[in-house]
Amino acid sequence: MPLQIDGKTYETDEEGYLANLGDWTPELATAMATADGAELEDNHWEVINFLREYYEEYQIAPAVRVLTKAIGKKLGKDKGNSKYLYELFPYGPAKQACKYAGLPKPTGCV
Repeated sequence: MPLQIDGKTYETDEEGYLANLGDWTPELATAMATADGAELEDNHWEVINFLREYYEEYQIAPAVRVLTKAIGKKLGKDKGNSKYLYELFPYGPAKQACKYAGLPKPTGCV
């Protein structure tokens, strides 16, 4: 199902994940969040940017347990816990944040 933003079409899979990772822009992430009824604030961007860096280094989108642990190491214990991450991304921190970050759906996510 293609996503249309500012007159440009972006190919996505059936769950709304970008088909071409190179298409991602912060504006596209904001539009995806808005379509889901969410607003991205600084804390969201911190996780989204972390995920993009993680993907660039490891070429995989982390499952929630790995994401929580990795964020805790980089951003501190107060942010590296599932309660905090679920407050930011209620539909699943790994799943929803990866979608906004333009990454593939993490393995192990239903």
